[in-house]
Amino acid sequence: MVALNTHAAELKVGYVQVDKILQEAPQTAESGKKLEKEFSPRSQELDRMAKQIKDLESVLDKEGLTLSESERRNKERDAQNIKIEFQRKQRELREDINLRKNEELGALQDRINKAVQSVSETEGYDLVVYSGVAYASKKIDITDKVLKMLGKK
Repeated sequence: MVALNTHAAELKVGYVQVDKILQEAPQTAESGKKLEKEFSPRSQELDRMAKQIKDLESVLDKEGLTLSESERRNKERDAQNIKIEFQRKQRELREDINLRKNEELGALQDRINKAVQSVSETEGYDLVVYSGVAYASKKIDITDKVLKMLGKK
């Protein structure tokens, strides 16, 4: 039993808060800006379509009684077609954004894992555990070291 305790005392354990890293890593903000730029044109198109729908509905409300039956039906059909197209494009955009967010998150998680491994090897840690622990002393928390490493890349 004494030999086991001596060996345990030599074990160097570290702890890392992945949620903190995901919030504070510079790559997170870069990724957000990249995605915003990538999807901005499609978001703007949806904004234009929403305005077009609102304008058509406004015309129908104001002029609905003065329009001929066929003109009113045509405008209603146009508005309905635009709504359907709007909903389809909105759904596709949401799906594409989620897909890209997951891709970016996967790439960031790979970088985090490499940074954790690098810090662990450089500083001689035998074991590093992630956030899902009941308690971890601040003295074994290597989160800031990992964030520092991510900031250098």
